Amino acid sequence: MKDFEGAKEIGFYALFNGAAIGILVTDEESRILQANPFLLQMFGYSHAELIGKSLELLMPTRFKERHIKHRTDYQDHPRSRIKGTGFELFARCKDGAEFPVEVSLGPYSSAGENYVIAFVNDISHSKVEEEDLKRLNAELEGKVAERTFSLKKTVQQLEQQMKEVEAKDRELHIALNRERELNELKSRFVSLASHEFRTPLSAILSSTFLVSKYAKSADLVQQERHLKKISACVNMLTDMLNDFLSVGKIEEGKVEARYVVFDLYKYLNNIVDEMNCIVKRQQVLKYTHDGDHNVELDPSLLRHIITNLLSNAIKFSPEESPIVMHTSCCENGTLTMKVKDQGMGIPLEDQPHLFERFFRGTNVSYIQGTGLGLHIIGKYVDLMEGSIICESELGKGTVFTITFRHKKSVPFAECN
Repeated sequence: MKDFEGAKEIGFYALFNGAAIGILVTDEESRILQANPFLLQMFGYSHAELIGKSLELLMPTRFKERHIKHRTDYQDHPRSRIKGTGFELFARCKDGAEFPVEVSLGPYSSAGENYVIAFVNDISHSKVEEEDLKRLNAELEGKVAERTFSLKKTVQQLEQQMKEVEAKDRELHIALNRERELNELKSRFVSLASHEFRTPLSAILSSTFLVSKYAKSADLVQQERHLKKISACVNMLTDMLNDFLSVGKIEEGKVEARYVVFDLYKYLNNIVDEMNCIVKRQQVLKYTHDGDHNVELDPSLLRHIITNLLSNAIKFSPEESPIVMHTSCCENGTLTMKVKDQGMGIPLEDQPHLFERFFRGTNVSYIQGTGLGLHIIGKYVDLMEGSIICESELGKGTVFTITFRHKKSVPFAECN
């Protein structure tokens, strides 16, 4: 048994003296009883300088008062624990230099006396490594943030470039569609011109020949009849050419609404007087108006709309039938225009296609026309931010209703 106890004591001192960590043994009053060589070297003291001294000798002055309180608490409740985790713990060398430490405490008793063994570890290198690690982490986070910002900026630039490409693609698509439509318009024009122009040109040629014949016989009545026929054919050709030119300008975006304030009632009465020159036998063209006379619209576009609607009403209505146009200006700024006839009407299946280019009703194929009139009307109404609807019954006539919102915000203008 003694050999075993001796062996334990020899083993303890071998560990105590050879350990690569500072070891202290203190009594209940925190007086230093033992200090191993590693600890003496760590703090720069000799064995004689430490033995019997208070443990506070190894602490910075600012920690001594707090340590006395912790020591008292520890003596009341002794337990093994590690000091310095979770907060900064510093030790003080003989020369006054301070360094960070981590301390492990373990209580034990012998011969009725209580002791504390403390293991003191210099963690300066760990702190340096920790600071280096923090610095490296900060640098890494900075680089990550910088790279992230750069990546975001690159993504934003790519998104912007994609938007620009998409915008250009849309513009190109629109341009190609417009080019396709214009090419289609040209093709239809050539096809239609070769067919529709042939009849009036033949009539002009024959009437010109007959005028020269009747001129020799001095038959003025016949001359006048054929001259009127020539004039009517020329007007027909002019109207067809104007329709094609109007559609071309609309498709190219060259038509804009130019608003002025004018006397609507006076302006439309002048148009009605002009149209009375082309009505059929005993056809009656009547115009009425309710409300304020002054409106703000584009008079040029409005003339084309009204002239075309009245021309169609005259063309597709029988002799001795009434054609009525009524306009109304409400106090809320709404202008309503109606053109009503008692003509042949429009088949129900044709009505959804009325405002398409080159569309002609199935019941008017024998009557000359380009199929562009209502298409142009619809575009002009859109340009003035209005709406147009058609109500028709086959054999009972047709009503076109146009609605505009107008504001009198520009100087009054005289329009003829």
